[in-house]
Amino acid sequence: MSNAELPRSVDFHRMAETGAELEGTVPLVRLDRFRNAVFAIPEGGDCLVRLEFSADSQRRRIVRGELETDVELECQRCMSGMTAHVSSAFELGLVTSDDKARQLPSELEPFVVEGEALDLWTMVEDELLLALPAYPLHEREDCPATADLEALEADPAASPEPDPEDKRENPFKVLEGLKKTRH
Repeated sequence: MSNAELPRSVDFHRMAETGAELEGTVPLVRLDRFRNAVFAIPEGGDCLVRLEFSADSQRRRIVRGELETDVELECQRCMSGMTAHVSSAFELGLVTSDDKARQLPSELEPFVVEGEALDLWTMVEDELLLALPAYPLHEREDCPATADLEALEADPAASPEPDPEDKRENPFKVLEGLKKTRH
């Protein structure tokens, strides 16, 4: 892929009509929502992006894309940083309203564009956010918390048995008798 920075916005109608293809980068430091969703971004980190624009037989504007980058995410087991490769392949229907979004075929995800200019960076940022793992974890053998996990798993006393006195009577048990009577 090219190392040239993608433009911030493009005329999506013209891009789709001409079947334009774009390759380049988007600087991660300029994507505020994404930057706030990750543990850290590498110094000078970029997202590599490849986009293909087209129009289908119904004259719907479509963009197919691939993106990838490396970032630091927070491992949910040990709460420390971990390097993660984030990538996505997507196919979006470019629409100008929510009504038009509902008319898209199910295989196209809608991306609502205001006016004639498609904000490429916002589109890339949305796709990056969707590509983030919901629950990032180091591989078990690489996680600093592995020793603690193994100690807990090996010690049956670490997970105490429930106290039988903690069993409480079901407050709805009284209703069981009412259910059996007929009025």
